[in-house]
Amino acid sequence: MGMGGSGARDKLQSEINVTPLVDVCLVLLIIFMVVTPLLQKGIAVSLPATDKPDKKPENANQKVVTIGYATPPVIYLEADRMNKDEFSRRLDEMYQRSPQTELVIKADKRLKYGDVKDIMKVAKDAGFQNIGLIAEKKTQGVAPAPK
Repeated sequence: MGMGGSGARDKLQSEINVTPLVDVCLVLLIIFMVVTPLLQKGIAVSLPATDKPDKKPENANQKVVTIGYATPPVIYLEADRMNKDEFSRRLDEMYQRSPQTELVIKADKRLKYGDVKDIMKVAKDAGFQNIGLIAEKKTQGVAPAPK
């Protein structure tokens, strides 16, 4: 007497099981979604927009100065919040240690021109020659209809 129904169990399965692949892809997607915002240097601000911003690659010698919108403006060197006097002192120390350092300024678009100019002057007075401004590219939107 043979065992009925055992032939179906011994048959090879020729279909690919995609469940583990989907699981791995979802885990990678979640990791990238969490890590991507952390890749931006400095504090998040609303940047000014321009048609053709210059692209300069980031390097190890760059330090980000962020100027946030407030009265008086909030100054961050990398992630450290400070007032203008402390900022000036830290820039002097930084230039003495590493004069080839480049400064990149992320200024909120709502700030007055004079506020950003004052921070640039402090950096120039400390000795820095390579100072840049960060802007984002304008998005191509629908132009408003003429009236």
